[in-house]
Amino acid sequence: MPFYVQRGRIPRQRHIVHREKGEHTYEELISRRGFADTSSNLYHLHMPTAVAELGAPIPLPRKKLEDPMQRPRHLRTQQLPPGGNWVEERTLLAFNADLALSVAAPTTASTPWFYRNAHADELIFVHHGRGVVESIFGDLPFRPGDYVVLPRGVTHRWVFEPGRNKLLILETRGAIETPSHFRNQHGQLLEHAPYCERDLRVPEWRDPIDVKERFEIRVKVGGDRLQPTFLSHHPFDLIGWDGFYYPWILSIHDFMPSVGKIHLPPPAHVTFTAPGLVVCSFVPRPFDFHPRAIPIPYAHSNVDSDEVLYYVEGNFMSRRGIESESITLHPMGLPHGPQPGLLEPSIGARETAELAVMVDTFAPLIPAAGMGPLDDPDYLYSWLEPRS
Repeated sequence: MPFYVQRGRIPRQRHIVHREKGEHTYEELISRRGFADTSSNLYHLHMPTAVAELGAPIPLPRKKLEDPMQRPRHLRTQQLPPGGNWVEERTLLAFNADLALSVAAPTTASTPWFYRNAHADELIFVHHGRGVVESIFGDLPFRPGDYVVLPRGVTHRWVFEPGRNKLLILETRGAIETPSHFRNQHGQLLEHAPYCERDLRVPEWRDPIDVKERFEIRVKVGGDRLQPTFLSHHPFDLIGWDGFYYPWILSIHDFMPSVGKIHLPPPAHVTFTAPGLVVCSFVPRPFDFHPRAIPIPYAHSNVDSDEVLYYVEGNFMSRRGIESESITLHPMGLPHGPQPGLLEPSIGARETAELAVMVDTFAPLIPAAGMGPLDDPDYLYSWLEPRS
């Protein structure tokens, strides 16, 4: 995690008696890699292990698309009808052993139950929508352009304000981290990093909720089902916590882009890393300043990665027919690049106003059934020279 945070009331040392109004509190350690990585100590009013009942599992089918062709794809996710909540109505688009990629357009303001992903970390990009992520660690207000980082095992619930909502959701096999080349040996973000600790928003403290009733947490297990779990008390019963493990937010609008004399490749825009993938942010920036620079990206063959690009807003100079909320998927082994006729008009351009999120995976993505109705069948032919 980025840095140490302390909230609420905690004892001077770990693992010693800590009372609240004369009553014992219950310490919980939440940690990665057993006891060998980041962790936080949580202090509960009630035993966090007090499960009252388990419900029947709720299936979340993970079906492959019945289309084995390896080809570039353009997914018009703006055609998805809005509806439901941010968990059960996600539309799974693609997956592999490292990542499940989904989108959602929830209309449910909140849910009576809480959510926890047991086997994946989640990075959720908020394209449209405002509200609060209520978590066991405290509240995280969100707004358009936010990357919300939710480590696995964090009990939380999204509460949306009235209005339109659109989320890009990544579920990852391992931790979502700041890139190692942007950190010093102590974990502090370096001067040349595109953002710093001041840009990271951490949970706001909320007083404990001391209610002894049945509360449901839907725990996502194995990526393909929810396990309803009922506690005998409210899960947000913390009187304090401290450590390096908690949810946090970075806004894409706080990402400071690098600019070069000639075109800089996507690694210059890396924002997060996770096992088997990187996430990049393309934000408004000046173009290259070499007098003969070609601002438009050159053709590229992905031989070791699949490239996913989610278009947020702005003028996407390398392509025609791409709209906000479109996703392009370029699989490894096939070259991609700008469309014919766009190179010459780009020369001399001074800046770009584009805003986009890119995900590169280092294992092939399996198209999911949910992408079928969104797939633009003509995208494969968009690089052909127009007929005279």
